[in-house]
Amino acid sequence: MTGTPKSEWYQPVVELTRGRIVESIHYGAAAVVNSEGKLIASYGDPYAVSFLRSAAKPFQALPFIEMGGDEKFNFSPAEIGLICASHSGTDEHKSALETLQARIGISESDLQCGTHPPLSKDTADTLIRRGETPTQNRHNCSGKHTGMLAHARLRGLDISTYLDMKSPVQQSILQAFSEMCGIPEDQVELGIDGCSAPNFAVPLFNAALGLARLSDPRSLKPDRAKACNKIFAGMTGAPFMVAGPGRFDTLFMTEKHGTILTKAGAEGYQVFGVPAQDGKPGLGIAIKISDGDADNRARDLVGLEILRQLGLVSNDDLSRLSDFYTRKLYNWRKLEIGEIRPGFTLLKKQVST
Repeated sequence: MTGTPKSEWYQPVVELTRGRIVESIHYGAAAVVNSEGKLIASYGDPYAVSFLRSAAKPFQALPFIEMGGDEKFNFSPAEIGLICASHSGTDEHKSALETLQARIGISESDLQCGTHPPLSKDTADTLIRRGETPTQNRHNCSGKHTGMLAHARLRGLDISTYLDMKSPVQQSILQAFSEMCGIPEDQVELGIDGCSAPNFAVPLFNAALGLARLSDPRSLKPDRAKACNKIFAGMTGAPFMVAGPGRFDTLFMTEKHGTILTKAGAEGYQVFGVPAQDGKPGLGIAIKISDGDADNRARDLVGLEILRQLGLVSNDDLSRLSDFYTRKLYNWRKLEIGEIRPGFTLLKKQVST
């Protein structure tokens, strides 16, 4: 699984036009898998390997919830969403973290995620005006780190080593991730995330399978199924905690009223989870934009287009989320110069029932 990504893994997914000319193209790949492990649809290579980055956060919270940690420390559903979040570092996020950390018996100084300016520009500007330096609770991964520290506290472990890959915390996470995604632990490629926590690279198929099982856990053992349901409800029920103002994950889950989960990861990664409905098993969708999508202009559009082609979003949904979908492009004088649009059709599979 190691080595350089292969160009044949990825195909054109998004076009940017200027006049009548396609000026730029984003390439990507996607896999749509049901909770029974069947590939439903794909584009590009559904077995392309990439790191999930922050899209792995629901899985990283899973063993803690499965062990009853949320009940031990009296987590609310929104706080479960927060430990799966890439939050914007607003005052609301910071306050929620401080409350949660006090209940767990840890402090901000125990986190090992480092610091960066809040993802919320308004918050970042406010801190500059205040002369306030961002601290770790403003970091978008501070919820995940708080959850990992709670995991260590729950088991009476040394909290200073919670990021060590050999620690019981990280070993439990790797085991749960491996089981959910249907891939042996020794085939999961390990790396270090931007926040210093271990992260995982697997084929898109396996990541999508994990999201399908998270969203439709009926085949899982009872404790794990219960934990999956809590994570799904926590994230979709408190979308603001998962991201923040103006961000796709928050606005999409708000629009869909708890019926579809989505989670972004760095470098152009995005996942969706769809529960079972109308007698059909749940679905997981994993998307990778090959160039990393630094401007965040491709993966949300690709996600919405996949959902449209699968009949999972309506025209009204797309209209209300139009800032993330096909749209006109303007120059600095507000003159229309082109558009950004999807440029692919899913390859749908025939699935026997």
